[in-house]
Amino acid sequence: MKTILKNFRLVDEETDALGSVIVQDGIIAALHTTRLTKEDENGAAMIIDGENFSSSNKPPVLMPAFIDLHAHFRDPGKPSGAVPQSEALESASMAATAGGFGTVICMANTKPAIDTIEKAMSLKKRSDNLGLIDLFPVISLTKNMEGKELSEITRIHVDGRIPADGAYYIPLMLSEDGKDLEDDGLFLAAMKEAKRIGIPISCHCDFGGDENNAVRRVIVLGKQAGCHIHIAHVSTKEAVQAIREVKQEIAAKTASDGFVLSCEAMPHHLCLTEEDANKLGAKTWGKVSPPLRREEDRQALIQALKDGTIDVIATDHAPHSAADKESGSPGFSGFQTALAALYTELVHSGSGIDAIIDLKRLSSLLSASPARFLGLENSQKRGRLFPGSTADLVILDTEAAWIVEPEKFFSRGKNSPFAGHKLYGKILMTLHRGRVVFQNSEK
Repeated sequence: MKTILKNFRLVDEETDALGSVIVQDGIIAALHTTRLTKEDENGAAMIIDGENFSSSNKPPVLMPAFIDLHAHFRDPGKPSGAVPQSEALESASMAATAGGFGTVICMANTKPAIDTIEKAMSLKKRSDNLGLIDLFPVISLTKNMEGKELSEITRIHVDGRIPADGAYYIPLMLSEDGKDLEDDGLFLAAMKEAKRIGIPISCHCDFGGDENNAVRRVIVLGKQAGCHIHIAHVSTKEAVQAIREVKQEIAAKTASDGFVLSCEAMPHHLCLTEEDANKLGAKTWGKVSPPLRREEDRQALIQALKDGTIDVIATDHAPHSAADKESGSPGFSGFQTALAALYTELVHSGSGIDAIIDLKRLSSLLSASPARFLGLENSQKRGRLFPGSTADLVILDTEAAWIVEPEKFFSRGKNSPFAGHKLYGKILMTLHRGRVVFQNSEK
């Protein structure tokens, strides 16, 4: 099927130009920076005209859909009839599309934990059948995430051989989520498995309750294993500096014995501080792990975005019921506010303040960089706008302002720290493999 998206501002990490995109059978077939002719439009089953979208005289933005390295789907979890009803694959997927995300890595801290190839395959198959996003479940490092014995990561094959039992799934990331292994020997063994498989371990660096020491610890172990260590939700200036220094060491060497270090930041840590947590209730609605930090930490994160120390931005989407938040469960529902919060804080210049980064850099942090991280830039051509790329696309009105009303979220988790905030940048439409999977009906 041929779809045409015309009269847009096309933005990715290297492009910012007016133009149109032609999609054929879920793949970007061509980009045009001149006005399309009737001949170009011949045979199109659907034409999406940017002139019908914008709330101002500026054209809406067409970007690659976003790729989230860190989200919680809570599925498997409480049964659908439970009260309160928890997040599920369907609600989380709808929330992701409404936030402009086309590819998501979901964590393994479910009930039961995703600690086997079969469990990961089952969830992915359900997601593929749903057809809203591409979901890649991680597999936990240890059985039932108990930190005692390695999980089925030891059975993962990377040479194309399908085992006799048919258990063939290669995750794009491994993680024990918020439970770094206490046993150094077991943690190192898990890292060596990650090295063998050739995929990164996302380390949440919460061991001992001190992010800075935990970051240093996983770096030391990662160097011993020679694997790829990814630091999740970095939040302190000390952790950022430690990561920066090690990255500089790696860059200065001709070889690093296979050791690779990367990291992510979250919208809430980039936009909010401990003062916001206190207003929300530091032990309830403002509670997140790691916690919202001081302004000087937030500024250190912003500087790390600018100098490239931080590789990607992820959401850490963590939906909770009101009862869970009142009882102290940490985490925020993040899919549907991520882009707008980041755009408002980092890019929007309507307040007269110079932009911290431009829209191309924001696109890189949300799309192209995580695509490279996951190996999807070449294998599935995601994260960029060019012929041959997968047509995972998002349409954004950068001039539209809106008030965050969590009760309208598709996610069952209404726990947003941005509730009541005025944000700029509204997701108007999301396409997955060329199909419209979300359209904003609000004016």
